[in-house]
Amino acid sequence: MNPSAKGWIKKLLAQYHAHIAQPTSYSLGEFYNDLKSCGFIYGTNFRTLFDKIDATDLTDEELCKVNMILSFLFIHEKYNSEKDFVESVTSFYNLIDVYKSSFFEELFLGKKKSYDLLESMLNKRIAIDDNVITKNFNYFITNTLLFVDVLAYEKYIQTGEVTDLYLRNLEATIETIIFAALDLKKEKTTYDESLIKLFEASFRYHNRTRLAYEDVLHFVTNPLTKNYIIDLVCMTFWTDKMIDNQERDFLNRLGKDLKIPNETLLKATDDIHLFYTEHKDDIALLKSRNMVQSFYENSSNMVTKLINRNKKRLATELYESKELMILLTQSTTRSLTDEEQKRIKDQLLDIFKSIPSLAIFMLPGGMLLLPFVIKYIPNILPSAFDDNRVDDDQLDR
Repeated sequence: MNPSAKGWIKKLLAQYHAHIAQPTSYSLGEFYNDLKSCGFIYGTNFRTLFDKIDATDLTDEELCKVNMILSFLFIHEKYNSEKDFVESVTSFYNLIDVYKSSFFEELFLGKKKSYDLLESMLNKRIAIDDNVITKNFNYFITNTLLFVDVLAYEKYIQTGEVTDLYLRNLEATIETIIFAALDLKKEKTTYDESLIKLFEASFRYHNRTRLAYEDVLHFVTNPLTKNYIIDLVCMTFWTDKMIDNQERDFLNRLGKDLKIPNETLLKATDDIHLFYTEHKDDIALLKSRNMVQSFYENSSNMVTKLINRNKKRLATELYESKELMILLTQSTTRSLTDEEQKRIKDQLLDIFKSIPSLAIFMLPGGMLLLPFVIKYIPNILPSAFDDNRVDDDQLDR
């Protein structure tokens, strides 16, 4: 399954239903904790919900799309909705669009409520940037508050509607409580400043007046919303990998105001510590990387996934290009001239035109990624291509 190609939602649902369904006892709390361990709640996904889908070759954004659909699907099945799932989610997003002008303005108004339409909606909702080069320079991922959509969809399934007032109040509540927590810190660290930008970029509604802490508490009645807010607050307190007395007092006050047990508060602090400790080298928010380092790392990871995903077809295309094969082979033993390097780039771009998921190299600036491609190509060619290639079993002799 390729979440960046047409038809992925239909295939995802087929793969999901091919497995044994979740037990009827699987609660909303278990669903939320599972989604949190995936990283979706924290804005950085590392696996798929329920561990039903192979996520080996999926990018962060693709994992996010898959978890979004699986979350909607769980809510849809949990409340035994009789409405068709795909139609239900597309209707939900169309309803949201009524209150957020231009959100789907690029979609065709006459498009049917189908898998294709839902894929287009998710692409519009989740995509950070349409330009892959710009995206690789972005230091922050602006999908931290996507769980708000899941909360809104739950209300839609229960009541059949989602009002503008509900969405605005939900975001205003989250914003108010998060920044009340951040205001406790007299000096903001790099992590704090990064987190502020992360949340500000993730809000659907902007340019509103900040509300008072006491004025938003009555909006929080949903158990999932309560847990979500507690986890977001724990994210703001993770700067020094510990919660000081002032921060603990705020968390305890919030728990009391939201009527949340102490065990839940302790679990939230343990969860964020465990997640960030385990993935500290993989989350941009926790790294000290300049733009060039960030670009190189993100691009390298993306190219690796694309090459692995398309290696069979790419190998076939390479075999059919004799000049390209000769030049690539020679590049392992000598430096190519500028003219030879240009011929390699031109011929690779011609090959990429025939492989849809490699079309990113056609974008402005896509040529910058070609060195990464050439670096990984030897791994998909015959062993005779590289004189220095040693198989793993040879090392054991």
